[in-house]
Amino acid sequence: MSLNYPIDRLAIIDNVKRALKEDVGTGDLTASLIPEDIVSATIISRENATLSGVLWVNEVFSQVSTDIKITWSFNDGDRVKENDEICRLTGPARQLLVGERAALNFMQTLSGTATLAQKYADAVEGIDVKVLDTRKTLPGLRIAQKYAVVCGGCYNHRFGLYDGILIKENHILAAGSIKAAIDAANKISNGIAIEVEVETFNELDQALAAKADIILLDNFDIPALEKAVKINQGQALLEASGGITLNNLRSIAETGVDRISIGALTKDLQSIDLSMRFL
Repeated sequence: MSLNYPIDRLAIIDNVKRALKEDVGTGDLTASLIPEDIVSATIISRENATLSGVLWVNEVFSQVSTDIKITWSFNDGDRVKENDEICRLTGPARQLLVGERAALNFMQTLSGTATLAQKYADAVEGIDVKVLDTRKTLPGLRIAQKYAVVCGGCYNHRFGLYDGILIKENHILAAGSIKAAIDAANKISNGIAIEVEVETFNELDQALAAKADIILLDNFDIPALEKAVKINQGQALLEASGGITLNNLRSIAETGVDRISIGALTKDLQSIDLSMRFL
């Protein structure tokens, strides 16, 4: 799978530096017990998964030793099966062991995110809707997890508070009204879409009257979502959020909303079982 995704290379370098500092510290005491022989190893998947984290694994072993070479059998976004050989590594035994845990941690975590995202993407196949992540990410790994979401076939919401405007309940209370909040947002938006969260049909009417670009329908049930779509008539993009699971996702998508945002994509994470073995 080929992904056209704007990866922040410096973020990957920083992620890896922090991971190695945390794990290796002043040196791997156990790895120092073995000789510096050149060996080969493989990383193998122990379960079916959608792969993510190739760039992070490459960076781990690059920072550990320039003598380590990696040959990949799969790319990010590919689906792998139990016992598939994901890649083969060749290099000094000590350095391979030094980087092993950090590399696997990145790939297990990101592949877990990608695999879950793939399940959600598959659930809405054939429907014109985007399944989005949220800001509910692991601290320090937001860019990595959002990349993994795309590897799994879903989409990114805003990356942070700096690249999107989402007016929620407390913003509305502080501003005085939905209209006041949107009017204030229009003064600083500079072309960025303005999104407003609503919890009632009255608030939906206010958001439409104030010309919100995107309206987040918070915890609307399926009949309410269908009614909101009829009221909206294409005036704004509609986004469903809250209480969404794999069991009800397709039914929600079939209401006609444009987007569905799901915190579980990055928050409810089950890492993928991978292992590295010397040959």
